[in-house]
Amino acid sequence: MNKIKGLILVLLVSMLTLSAVACSKKPAALSGTVKADGSSTVGPITQAVAEEFKKVNKDVEIAVGISGTGGGFKKFVVGETDINDASRPVKKEEIDKAKANNIEMTEFEVAKDGIAVVVNKENTWVSDITVEQLKKIWSKDSTVKTWKDVDPSWPDIPIKLYGPGTDSGTFEYFTEEINGKAKEIRPDFTASEDDNVLVQGIEGDKGALGYFGLAYYEENKDNLKILKVNGVEPTLDTVMNGTYKPLSRPLYIYVNNKSLERPEVKEFVKFYLTKAKDLVKEVGYIPLEDSKYQEQLSKIK
Repeated sequence: MNKIKGLILVLLVSMLTLSAVACSKKPAALSGTVKADGSSTVGPITQAVAEEFKKVNKDVEIAVGISGTGGGFKKFVVGETDINDASRPVKKEEIDKAKANNIEMTEFEVAKDGIAVVVNKENTWVSDITVEQLKKIWSKDSTVKTWKDVDPSWPDIPIKLYGPGTDSGTFEYFTEEINGKAKEIRPDFTASEDDNVLVQGIEGDKGALGYFGLAYYEENKDNLKILKVNGVEPTLDTVMNGTYKPLSRPLYIYVNNKSLERPEVKEFVKFYLTKAKDLVKEVGYIPLEDSKYQEQLSKIK
């Protein structure tokens, strides 16, 4: 009888030991590569998320490129990237190209943004501009050469225009909202996918006028002057409540569904949507409501 008790005791100890080992066993560390590209507006959010994600997942490499929303989609629809940062919704032709390459995607809204219209710090004659005046300046057939051409009370100083390149979602959104048709614009402006180039150009020219995402203004507000549009200044509140119009918009990431099957991509996207509220604010954008982030998270299966 004592032998049986001893055997039972040995078995119990063995089972408890195995159970303890099983409980203490850590899940396999994530590894692999996540490739993102696209919007220069959304890029800083993705970069901030990537930096935080790397702190707890050191073996995952995250590449964040910036080639504009359209430029990013060109890579995304042929399977070169896992994630496309976008400052506008995906177009039908982009969806069709993706399908032709057996690529399906999921859209996640991550933040809101206002487009800042800015001038040189030395510009003392304008602080508020109307949508009609912006159209007069930027329209395809514009004859505006000086500030005086826009408003007779403004000085006869040449306007030097700066804006995002044609692959930019900001460019498409601005031209559609201001000129009435996406990508329709006067050709004689300095274009760049790098918003820092635009900032530097406007800083260096007294007669300059340009536009880009609000976050880039916030980063450079000591060196630039922001304009009200139709009497409303772009701020967190005016973008969130919709009074800064028509230059407020949602921001997105699009994820390749096959990529989402990989643990490193799935966990990165979950981390993105979980941490976005705080990180979006840090880089100067407007976060969504908590319920909206939960709604986005529910799309991940």
